[in-house]
Amino acid sequence: MGPPAPLDPPLDILRRNPVATDPRRQVFAYEEDRGDWVLRLVWDLEDPDVLEAEYRAPHFGGRLEREKVPGFWQAVKALVQELGPLPVDAADPRP
Repeated sequence: MGPPAPLDPPLDILRRNPVATDPRRQVFAYEEDRGDWVLRLVWDLEDPDVLEAEYRAPHFGGRLEREKVPGFWQAVKALVQELGPLPVDAADPRP
C-alpha cells in the first residue's frame, strides 16, 4: 500500500515555496502586495494544522503601529474566509 498521499494545501491560492536549505520540505505560500506592506500566508506540510499570516514591511524597531493591525486582520480574514472560523494561536506584530 505505501504511505498515504500528502495533504493538499488548505487554500487554492497557496503555491509551493521551495526551502533552499532543505528541498525535501513542502512549504506552500502566498504573497499579496498591499502597497506599503505585503501579506504573506504560509502553510507547512510538517505542521498542517497551522496557517501563518505575516505582515511584511520595512520596519525598524518597536511594534507595528496600532492603527495598522485591523487592516492586516481584515486582509487575512478575506483570504481565509472559505475555511470558516479559525482559532488564533498567537499574534506578534513584530517581525
